Amino acid sequence: MSSSSPSSSSKAAAGCAPANKGEQQEFALDKDASEHSISSMISCVSVSPKHAENSLRVMESYLHKQQLTDVTLIAGNRRFPAHRLVLSAGSEYFAAMFTSSLREAAQEEIELMDIDGDALWALVLYCYTGCIELQEDSVETLLATACLLQLNPVIKACCQFLVKQLHPSNCLGIRMFADTQGCTELFEHAHAYTTKHFMEVTRNQEFLLLSANEVTKLLESEDLNVPSEETIFHALMTWLEHDPENRSKDASKLLGLVKLPLLSPAFIADNIESNDMFKDQKIAQELLMEALKYHLLPERRALLQSGRTKPRKATVGTLLSVGGMDATKGATSIDAFSLRDNAWTFLATMSGKRLQFGAVIVDKKVIVAGGRDGLKTLNTVECFDFSTFLWSTLPAMNVHRHGLGVAVLGGPLYAVGGHDGWSFLDTVERWDPAARQWSSVCSMSIQRSTVGVAALNDKLYAVGGRDISSCLNTVECYDPHTNKWTPCAAMSKRRGGVGVGVLNGCLYAVGGHDAPASNPNASRYDCVERYDPKTDTWTMVAPMSVARDAVGVCVLGDRLMAVGGYDGQQYLTLVEAYDPHLNEWEPVAPLRAGRAGPCVVVKDLARGTSATSY
Repeated sequence: MSSSSPSSSSKAAAGCAPANKGEQQEFALDKDASEHSISSMISCVSVSPKHAENSLRVMESYLHKQQLTDVTLIAGNRRFPAHRLVLSAGSEYFAAMFTSSLREAAQEEIELMDIDGDALWALVLYCYTGCIELQEDSVETLLATACLLQLNPVIKACCQFLVKQLHPSNCLGIRMFADTQGCTELFEHAHAYTTKHFMEVTRNQEFLLLSANEVTKLLESEDLNVPSEETIFHALMTWLEHDPENRSKDASKLLGLVKLPLLSPAFIADNIESNDMFKDQKIAQELLMEALKYHLLPERRALLQSGRTKPRKATVGTLLSVGGMDATKGATSIDAFSLRDNAWTFLATMSGKRLQFGAVIVDKKVIVAGGRDGLKTLNTVECFDFSTFLWSTLPAMNVHRHGLGVAVLGGPLYAVGGHDGWSFLDTVERWDPAARQWSSVCSMSIQRSTVGVAALNDKLYAVGGRDISSCLNTVECYDPHTNKWTPCAAMSKRRGGVGVGVLNGCLYAVGGHDAPASNPNASRYDCVERYDPKTDTWTMVAPMSVARDAVGVCVLGDRLMAVGGYDGQQYLTLVEAYDPHLNEWEPVAPLRAGRAGPCVVVKDLARGTSATSY
């Protein structure tokens, strides 16, 4: 081999092809080894963790020095040199402008019409710093500009800031502003705040300055938090009387948003019928006639139903679920349901355990009677006062009773049937709140325990239940004037553990079972029957979603509520509401814990005297 001939390694180093196959293989091996060696030396090392932040800080310094800027934004008489790249990275609006074929993409100066200069500068700075200063007097201008420039993080921050600023004096303005800007979440927050604090809102200047259209939108809401419809009427009159000359033309239209049929005849006569603002307006007079018909012809109310006869959620009162059987073998809590909030909350605790007792509300107090304490059947009666949140003892019933039905009829409280621990009962006793004593009245025609009891048309109805041999489908009613029970048409189903309620002049029998509750094979019902006292007939209506007995039933507003119950396997949290006009059940917020046989009563916020029980 000549000494002047280059070696294969030097050929490879010079980029020459190897002389033969052996050299080629050797080179390939050397190349693989070299690449492996290089790759093992390569790694991504974070030399400066705050590189991006530092870079933007440098760019911000260039902004203030007006160095390397390539576009000037003009708002009014103010000019802002800036960097297209930074603006495009921070704003979808500028990105679309500078990366498209729009003429602005090549312009050195761009005028932004109808934009506040201070807001624009604050948002330009945001693109460089990621920070924004929010102030109460400028946040709305900033939000409007951010919406135009599609700066979503700024929009969100402004909306969150305004939510925290909501107050009865400004919520209407924020609500309208959010609607104008298309900020849905802010609008919903402001609207919810407005409806919740409606009474305070109407005492502020913003309410008086609303347009007729804005007043319409507000009064249309079913979520207004008011104790009665009278409050709505007074709010309307306050707005009308603030500028009667210009607003009287809208008086009748807006009066139609007040649920006049739900006002008392005396209130209508004293406040509306004699009001000069409505005297010569045909629409107003038609509304008055509609309301008076609703009161004068109660038998026709089913035909007179409209949006004006449907109470607002806050005016229907509060549904209370009292006690019942649960997984702990006896619930002692009293939970309250708000239709407006569609939620249950804890209200109070019973003084002790009771099962299969009766409960009603009288004079803003819950009265509970009888039941079982787990060992024995009780005749004791207790009273819970909402004003003091304290329990007190009332005179005991003459008979120990569990599985009884209770209802208020014309003032007195009736305790009907049940079981005394030894035998089924047909006896009935009456509590006179004035004399504060119990006395016996005429007994039913048959023994009934777990009986459904309700007052309807000045009579007391005893529905279903069970006696010593079977569940019952029979029904009878008591007339306090004659002190007699008379039979009514029988239901199509035998129903023990039945829930009953009265709605629109009819009696409803809900759920139940066809055998003693101790029978694990008892058939439980989802079916519901309605009794019309005018025709003495029962009719099947829409069934509940789940078959159950020991369901608490009462009326809340214009709907029948079915609360809890037992489906044969578990205690239910399920709560459903029946709409008689649609003949449909729909779920509402469930109980906080499953329970069967709860006593359900309604605390009427306006009058405090509504009562129903299981």
